[in-house]
Amino acid sequence: MVASHELHLLTGGYAIDALPDDERAEFEKHLGRCPSCAEEVRGLRETAARLALATAITPPPQMRARVLAAAPRTRQLPPAGRVQLTARGLRRLPLSRTGLTGGILALAAALVFLLVTNFATTQRLHQAQASSRSVASVLAAPDARVESLAAAGGGTVTAVVSLRQQEAVVTSAALPALPASQVYQLWVMTSAGAARSAGLLTVSSSGTAEPALAGGVAPGDRLGITVEPSGGTAQPTTTPVMVMPVSA
Repeated sequence: MVASHELHLLTGGYAIDALPDDERAEFEKHLGRCPSCAEEVRGLRETAARLALATAITPPPQMRARVLAAAPRTRQLPPAGRVQLTARGLRRLPLSRTGLTGGILALAAALVFLLVTNFATTQRLHQAQASSRSVASVLAAPDARVESLAAAGGGTVTAVVSLRQQEAVVTSAALPALPASQVYQLWVMTSAGAARSAGLLTVSSSGTAEPALAGGVAPGDRLGITVEPSGGTAQPTTTPVMVMPVSA
């Protein structure tokens, strides 16, 4: 049993579904009698949704393998000298020219590896940074609104919409996994019935989609997600698993 004056302190735990069952039930009764707590919970849930949509730049998949392959043969700092055990204890010996040369070569190899990796990924990083800035701009927009809907077949789709910027950021949780021959495709559907592709969703094995940015979103439009053949299509070919109205 939670003391009545302590119920006001449970808004954060309730907003992120972190309360045990008995406290949750007691707090939900309290919500019906406390408008200030109800308003605080709504605000905290919107904040949690925005934080969940925030994303970092994902390094290219081959980078991890290259770094792990280089790690065993790359010395980050050459030793100051060798150590020898004597009757009087440890004695440091001067580093040989061979050891010094090996350290320099290893350092040079590491620098070359970093330069090549950087060159190979520069364009991808620039594109990801531009996308991240656009996503962050929508999430921080003063008129941003958070909407969530259940998808047919399972999972939840969440969108943050800024009509002032005419953009929406869409992500998902627990969408059913698709075979390699299919993808989830995001659409902006107008009130006149036209559909414009907003790109393919990159969905992890857990069903969580990386934030996708849809532009040209206007009041009366709908955001839709369909399952399409790998590579996507010019127009939807299946019944949407989710259609979310965009309201002013």
